[in-house]
Amino acid sequence: MTMTEEEISRIIEMAWEDRTPFEAIEKQFNMPEKQVKALMRQQLKQNSYKIWRERVTGRKTKHKSLRSPEVTRAYSSTQYKHK
Repeated sequence: MTMTEEEISRIIEMAWEDRTPFEAIEKQFNMPEKQVKALMRQQLKQNSYKIWRERVTGRKTKHKSLRSPEVTRAYSSTQYKHK
């Protein structure tokens, strides 16, 4: 699968976002969680990858099936606001 730098950048951004589930990345980019993890390992520095893995491991909002039904959006209310 060939991706543009912009697509890779967006996937990395979505993977770092706490409220964006892996299922959303898969739906938008046809990339399952396992491939997202491989991409992150390839694109990030080793320490950044370790920090990211610690951050998302067990995080309920990164997996749609684990998240609370009260979480209805994929991003924080303060995200994407123009300053």
